[in-house]
Amino acid sequence: MSRLSRPDARVVAAVAALGALALLVMLVVWRRQDLLGVVLALLCVLLAMVTGVAVSAARQGHDPEPTDRPAAAGPPELMPYGLDADTLDALDSRDALRAVRDRRRGRGGVSDR
Repeated sequence: MSRLSRPDARVVAAVAALGALALLVMLVVWRRQDLLGVVLALLCVLLAMVTGVAVSAARQGHDPEPTDRPAAAGPPELMPYGLDADTLDALDSRDALRAVRDRRRGRGGVSDR
């Protein structure tokens, strides 16, 4: 019993794209407006989706993930209440965090932001 090798994603994408194109041409030329036309249109959409997934798989296969990415830190104005991760680690209790929020809001309880 021989094992079939798995086809390359680029080959799958090319075959599915040609199949979708052939079905699209048949739909345009025949101009069928019955059940067969609907089935051909659905097969065309299915093959187009297979093409997109295969192209995506081919791109992922050639672009290896970087092993160590730097931590993505946003701009300080987008951080909640101007706190960073180290400060949040230092604030263990909810009361301390609530006090920081109240201090940021001001006396009236209304935020200036």
